Amino acid sequence: MRLALLGCGTVGAEVVRLLHEQADDLAARIGAPIELAGIAVRRLGRDRGPLPVDPELFTTDALGLVKRDDVDVVVEVVGGIEPARTWLVEALRAGKSAVTANKALLAEDGAALHDAAAEGGADLYYEASVAGAIPLLRPLRESLHGDTITRVTGIVNGTTNFILSGMDATGAGFTEALDEATALGYAEADPTADVEGFDAAAKAAILASLAFHTRVGAADVYREGITEVTAADVASAKAMGCTIKLLCIAERGPDRTGAESVSVRVHPAMIPRSHPLASVGDAFNAVFVEAVAAGQLMFYGRGAGGAPTASAVMGDIVAVARNRLAGVRAASESAYADLPIRSMGESFTRYHISLDVADRAGVLATVAGVFAKHDVSIATVRQSGRADDATLVIVTHGAPDAALAATVEELRGLDIVRSIASVLRVEGGQER
Repeated sequence: MRLALLGCGTVGAEVVRLLHEQADDLAARIGAPIELAGIAVRRLGRDRGPLPVDPELFTTDALGLVKRDDVDVVVEVVGGIEPARTWLVEALRAGKSAVTANKALLAEDGAALHDAAAEGGADLYYEASVAGAIPLLRPLRESLHGDTITRVTGIVNGTTNFILSGMDATGAGFTEALDEATALGYAEADPTADVEGFDAAAKAAILASLAFHTRVGAADVYREGITEVTAADVASAKAMGCTIKLLCIAERGPDRTGAESVSVRVHPAMIPRSHPLASVGDAFNAVFVEAVAAGQLMFYGRGAGGAPTASAVMGDIVAVARNRLAGVRAASESAYADLPIRSMGESFTRYHISLDVADRAGVLATVAGVFAKHDVSIATVRQSGRADDATLVIVTHGAPDAALAATVEELRGLDIVRSIASVLRVEGGQER
């Protein structure tokens, strides 16, 4: 089996090493040896460490490598939208199996890749695109294919989880926790994709597409990052027996008309410390899947890094190589349900709201009246302090997010509300 590798950075270099170190075992598992036909890189001559590969295999002509007749499998670990999309579409249309770790491309235009795979009768595998080494996508697309998945909740970005875990453990603010993550190599020099939720949103789209047999793109995912989470928010969560995590949440359920629909969102949320995801610390990932027959399932492990991601890539390489030797193709994309996407405003959520208020008679009644006006039920309320330091902490029952947002907006305009210290969503034990 002849393999073209597109990209030789952190993940690509690990793939090369594993192909060399496990060559005999891989040949036995697949039924034929794997040979590198070529490695496409942006720049020749760059120091990539002591790789066990002939330097003559390196090329800057990725498209030319993909088009070669002696290539059976194309592995893309470059990232980005273009030119990766062009390379993969070319390979798939030509009937060559493709393995990719490109979450951004899959979330942005996975439809183009799946259509090309169908046109060429080729396999498209992408286990490494979500949660690194954790075997997650294969169970969703194969093991649970006979069940009905109702909800997927996950921590799918290690950088933000490291930051929030640090804030929870030390009481540090966001900036201090981010600085530590950067110093330790958990955060990029430009952490925007992570801390603003773009990375998690791309992964959420992929998970929802597989779980609900519906094409979901990055544009369909509601997204909030963690930059507004404060040390006070973390302390308030602790007081409630909760912790704060950046969650990707994908749900299948009825919209306001009762029709089946899909909701996909990424945002920070309080979760009870009793929830399985609450104990996921450091830069680890975990995904909690709920299905009708299987019940609740938990997938946990390292979600990033060269070796963990390369492990997932290698698993896909073995799968597609076996299929090619057997002359068969894996199950194609399952998007038969084609469910509509439910807007964030229609999604049921709960809010934790902390208000700095004037401490005088009638304040609580006035605030409660605003909630009642928008048909939002209050679950708990706690008042503390006196005079200018009076604080109301309110947790709501489940309600459409649009109603909750309108409630917060009206509260901002009350003369008795000096400021809104924090607004966070609450997950776990949600009522509808």
